[in-house]
Amino acid sequence: MARIGFRNVTHRYPGADRSAVDGLDLEIDDGEFLVLVGPSGCGKSTSLRMLAGLEAADSGRIEIGGRDVTGLPPKERDVAMVFQNYALYPNMTVAQNMGFALQNAGMRKPERTRRVLEAARMLELEPLLDRRPGKLSGGQRQRVAMGRAIVRNPAVFCMDEPLSNLDAKLRVSTRAQIADLQRRLGTTTVYVTHDQVEAMTMGDRVAVLDGGRLQQVASPRQLYDDPVNTFVAGFVGSPGMNLIPAPVRDGAVVLGESRIPVPRSIRAEQVVVGVRPESWTIVGAWRTDAWTVRSVLVEELGAESFVHAVPADPSEELSMGRIVVRTDRRGGITSDSELRLLPKSGEVYFFSADTGERIGS
Repeated sequence: MARIGFRNVTHRYPGADRSAVDGLDLEIDDGEFLVLVGPSGCGKSTSLRMLAGLEAADSGRIEIGGRDVTGLPPKERDVAMVFQNYALYPNMTVAQNMGFALQNAGMRKPERTRRVLEAARMLELEPLLDRRPGKLSGGQRQRVAMGRAIVRNPAVFCMDEPLSNLDAKLRVSTRAQIADLQRRLGTTTVYVTHDQVEAMTMGDRVAVLDGGRLQQVASPRQLYDDPVNTFVAGFVGSPGMNLIPAPVRDGAVVLGESRIPVPRSIRAEQVVVGVRPESWTIVGAWRTDAWTVRSVLVEELGAESFVHAVPADPSEELSMGRIVVRTDRRGGITSDSELRLLPKSGEVYFFSADTGERIGS
């Protein structure tokens, strides 16, 4: 069993004005693929390094398989780490790199060779076993680094942005390989990335961090459909949710000529309205109850377009900012077009203007 538990774990680097990780409480199931995601400096890599024993927890407790490992050195935690940089020995072949840790552990050569060949088959590295790292592509080197972790047969894989050195196309194919491999091995995996698309496509669950604090942990679909605050709503999704500060008058949010009813439980005079880019409907000029906006940029992505727009009313533009509307590629919208928008029924979110927390749900 390799169930992982962070119990109110905190870490502050010397001289820092705040904790890198602040009171992290997180349970990771045996065999789960959990992704830690967030902007730079949010504490995701520090959390991973504490799990692996590369950083010490200032307070709290870390458990692996029900065992308290908080004070144990890395070699006693049964964790294999895959780093952003491949850290391969340039003078060794692929096979030697993959089997080096096993050799140091005193494993006999026949068993060592068996494990290396087994991992090489999984990773399609068999033709490359006699090559040195300098003769490999970036994607091949990353697979060797993965193989080096796999041969150890650890209780936990820790992966710290392993794809960030790859080009965009290779990242897409390699992330699919890693996710498929993890499901075949069934090894508990904690994966760190700043790329929310990577997080959403790979993880069984995704934990979103900001400022050292856990904001929300849920399945990718739940994160997208049910964000708990404006940070998660704006971070998850590409582009993120439109977050529009707006006044509440007579039980409805006012966006130009459009009025969006708010739940009766909301008593605030100002809220933040959340609408996903795909949750807008473009209507004709005959709809006098629509919100009029003006396009300022159109991003053509082939099958679809993203229209960046601002309110037609200059006074609203100052307070509400820019929004994004996802449209069909055949929409024919150009820059400086006037659009009339209505949000789709049931796809509007409301957040506190003071705290950013979800309200009225």
